[in-house]
Amino acid sequence: MLGVIGGMGPQATVYFLQGIIDQTDAGCDQEHIPMIILNHTTMPDRTAAILSGNKTEICEALLRDARMLEKNGCSAIVIPCNTSHYFVDEIQKGISIPIIHMARETINRVSETRPGIKKLAILATSGTIQSGVYHRECLKKGFEPCAPSPEKQLLLMDIIYREIKKKRPGSLSKFLEVEREIKAAGCEAAILACTELSCFARQVELPEYYIDAMDILIDKTVQFYGKGKKG
Repeated sequence: MLGVIGGMGPQATVYFLQGIIDQTDAGCDQEHIPMIILNHTTMPDRTAAILSGNKTEICEALLRDARMLEKNGCSAIVIPCNTSHYFVDEIQKGISIPIIHMARETINRVSETRPGIKKLAILATSGTIQSGVYHRECLKKGFEPCAPSPEKQLLLMDIIYREIKKKRPGSLSKFLEVEREIKAAGCEAAILACTELSCFARQVELPEYYIDAMDILIDKTVQFYGKGKKG
């Protein structure tokens, strides 16, 4: 049984679940991964908590959710929200089943598949950038992490909060402004380290320059349960 702490945001959770179904080698209902899906849409905003320093409420809520999933028979947990991974190591201490770490697995995958890359752009919420969760994983693997300038970060936050989260199409023109800046800074690839940007990547066809953390979380989850498609 897989436990999913979702709802951050709801659309991203739907994409995660659809990705699990699409990537699973199954010929009937019974061959799919059984799940308990907690669509916790009332979770306080993660970026606001990190930027304000008021992190206790979210940490306690995530831990309650994780313990509930463990108590009900889940053998692993996923949280399809990048910003929430600031809290994951602390939550992991309070449960005995593993949480598949989205940021860690993403950077591990980049290290394995793109060994020539030295400088990585991190495109994420301001909370994820402030938390340093991706920056730390990059440094462990020898990558130089790079965040957009404050001006371009505001454009990303517009796409995330004022467009995707409001069920509007993400602005390609804003995104391309960010792209021009990170490429000019020498970034050889960019991580889509926000699930709303993963949703954006399903609206707009992006080149291989971009590495979607959601795709890697899906892949690692399916692998964990031994359900990956053959070949």
